[in-house]
Amino acid sequence: MRLGFLGAAGEVTGSCTLVESGETRFLVDCGMFQGGSEARLKNQRALDLGFDVRKIDFVLLTHAHIDHSGLLPRLVMLGFRGPIYATPASIDLLEVLLPDSAHIQEKEAEWQLRHRHRRGLEARGVPGPLYTVAQAQEALKLLQPVAYGQLLQASENVSVVFRDAGHILGSAFLEVTVTGEGRPRHLVFSGDLGMPDRLVLRDPHKPPPEADVLLIESTYGNRLHRSMPETEDEIVAAFERTRAAGGNLIIPSFAVGRTQEIIYLLTDLVRRKRLSSLKVYVDSPMAELATRITLAHRDLLDRETLDLINWQAAHPDKIKVEMVADVEASKRLNEVRHGAVIISASGMCEAGRIKYHLRENLPRSESSILIAGFQAAGSLGRRLVDGARLVRIFGELVPVRARIYTVGGLSAHADQAALLSWLGGFRQPPGKTFIVHGEAGAAQDFAGAMRAQLGWQELILPTAREFVTL
Repeated sequence: MRLGFLGAAGEVTGSCTLVESGETRFLVDCGMFQGGSEARLKNQRALDLGFDVRKIDFVLLTHAHIDHSGLLPRLVMLGFRGPIYATPASIDLLEVLLPDSAHIQEKEAEWQLRHRHRRGLEARGVPGPLYTVAQAQEALKLLQPVAYGQLLQASENVSVVFRDAGHILGSAFLEVTVTGEGRPRHLVFSGDLGMPDRLVLRDPHKPPPEADVLLIESTYGNRLHRSMPETEDEIVAAFERTRAAGGNLIIPSFAVGRTQEIIYLLTDLVRRKRLSSLKVYVDSPMAELATRITLAHRDLLDRETLDLINWQAAHPDKIKVEMVADVEASKRLNEVRHGAVIISASGMCEAGRIKYHLRENLPRSESSILIAGFQAAGSLGRRLVDGARLVRIFGELVPVRARIYTVGGLSAHADQAALLSWLGGFRQPPGKTFIVHGEAGAAQDFAGAMRAQLGWQELILPTAREFVTL
């Protein structure tokens, strides 16, 4: 058996693992690299596997986030026609996310062409989109639903069970059994694990008692999240400061998961009278659809969320959430100079409508930007968190005068303590554990914590595009 770490090795984005056993080949996730100028080149090269992708038998998808799913249309563009297995909720989200990702790809390519034309440069050498909307639609046709706990016989020698990972709606970790080369091998792919006792979703399912091979994420393997009371205090402080200064509060947010958590938290703060009545604009068509999908899967929500949904319906005057789908309505928000609370995608500030709101509000000292999610190295959001005083948006230099708040307690990822607690569910250490989906420092620190607190020794930190034979 051979594992190929095609992405999210020494970094967070681009999750994709190739598994080869005998004549069987499959991928676990097929995600897009995000953040920085190198991301496009990485995405173009990501599926250069040294063999025809039509020889891949199937894909197992842990969840719908673009850094785990975003290259599925490119895989199809290159000739893959096998099944893509995912949970029903993930499929519902992918029907929104993949066409939107393709639309962004097409628009970015058009912008590059127009930009070069305005500068009198030739169009030759301008890269086209990674894939088109039509190719995204073709990828959607290959999706096949698998319920939590269902035994999937993906091929003659590979069986899979999807377990609730508590990360976003429909997220899963995978228990994979491979036969045919001696004794059966049991592999566990953590995907992205959520925090226990957090907003909206149920807690992650416990891992199986044992595994031969484990791939564990380490996004926050070197830190602890702030407590929820501390997070609430920070959000209330940002609101009060911005309202007193007469500016707008802009919240870059992932459309899937994070936006719904922020709506929940703001509603709960109003219910508990920590915030006065609010009107919140959610300026993201994708976030609106993701919210509708979330409400359609109430069986995946925790009890507290269901209670809050009922309270909001009974008190429509306390908090009004307006979904802004129309482009012209989105543009009119930029005319609002004070009192607006705008949640907009993308969460790392790399694309979408958030860039327009940042362009209008970053130069204003009375406005505030509330960063409430992970910011990959090289992304615009990361530059703001790191204190940049000048950033480039749509090719223009924009001064940063707005107050930047970083809220650390809303992460959809488990922190170090939660990861160690989840790993404690194994009865004995796996034969080999690969630490993935974390920047190099986070992965190394997490390995040290695993050795010190769990006594696990067979820990491997794979490098990008490394292949390991088991």
